[in-house]
Amino acid sequence: MSTSAHLSAESADSSDVIGTAGTVTDRLVEANGRYAAKFTDPGMDARPVLNVAVVACMDARLDLHAALGLELGDCHTIRNAGGVVTDDVIRSLTISQRALGTRSVVLIHHTGCGLESLTEEFRHDLEMEVGQRPAWAVEAFRDVEQDVRQSMQRVRTSPFLLHTGDVRGFVFDVTTGLLREIDPA
Repeated sequence: MSTSAHLSAESADSSDVIGTAGTVTDRLVEANGRYAAKFTDPGMDARPVLNVAVVACMDARLDLHAALGLELGDCHTIRNAGGVVTDDVIRSLTISQRALGTRSVVLIHHTGCGLESLTEEFRHDLEMEVGQRPAWAVEAFRDVEQDVRQSMQRVRTSPFLLHTGDVRGFVFDVTTGLLREIDPA
């Protein structure tokens, strides 16, 4: 089974994956050259047309624009491991709202998240390996719905955010593509 929608199981050998460029990054840079050759400036600024910021997990299975029917310029997208609301997410949302006009926040976690199999012990193991304790928390969780609720609460209670009335949280099912809204209560 292939781990990429762009690769077939037969082409999983690394020479096929990276082609003639040498590394995956080289392949991405080559792809950008092809993209840029056809690129036309869309003439938009950094303000999202729909005045919405989406916070989601970095999981490669989530194609947010396709899943939500979004086009280039529609939203700000903030992604991290788990899609959890951390201090850095609050920083990005604050800039998104105060400087760039967003008013709504959509939070998207998903089924089968890797953070469900980690614990804060990950930080301890990392410290033992590299000799320095990470300043950040893993933000691991066991209950995805409860973690969505916690993320909604962090957004709603942040003193830095101007617009906390339209904050909604969802769990994306990676096997069906459907969103399930989570009651904040």
